[in-house]
Amino acid sequence: MTVQQALTLIGNAPIAGPAPDRSAPASSADHPSAPDRSSAAAPVTWADLGCGDGLFTRALAHLLPAGSTIYGIDRQPAFQRQTTPEGVTLIPQTLDFVKDPPGHNDLDGILMANSLHYVSDKPALIRRLRTGMRPAAPFLIVEYDTDQPVPTWVPYPLSFDTLDTLFRAEGYTHIQQLGTRPSVYGRADLYAVLIR
Repeated sequence: MTVQQALTLIGNAPIAGPAPDRSAPASSADHPSAPDRSSAAAPVTWADLGCGDGLFTRALAHLLPAGSTIYGIDRQPAFQRQTTPEGVTLIPQTLDFVKDPPGHNDLDGILMANSLHYVSDKPALIRRLRTGMRPAAPFLIVEYDTDQPVPTWVPYPLSFDTLDTLFRAEGYTHIQQLGTRPSVYGRADLYAVLIR
């Protein structure tokens, strides 16, 4: 997957401001709208948990205002500290987000792209992460739409329906599916969802 394909999947995420009224999922064919990079858009701070090589970290950078920061947290982050052409600073941090708290307070959002399926106790993780987030800060999640485990690679999968049930049980009421795309592995489609 390329950064542009990742951006197409998550690009309809209204990541700033109040939750929108629309409840219909966006088509993965929709083109992402350009973010507001005006001086009125205040910089924000996000964490990408399980960032890997930073593919979705870089895609998220396209959606944030200039001057923003994304902490790429992974046991082995595979990118260097950098500032993107959009003016967003990407900072890799070596950490196991499941065992250790990220250590950032007042996060404006958390991205988890293909990482939540490695977590066995998802409710406990959500509660712990919430303590480091601003009120109404969103989760942006990308996962495989299946509940069928694939040992080693997808040990604790969650379909969209399972994710919806999980986050509603934790008190979240706005769960918006943003888009879907076929997985290159052919087992299940990928889906992106914004949760507030």
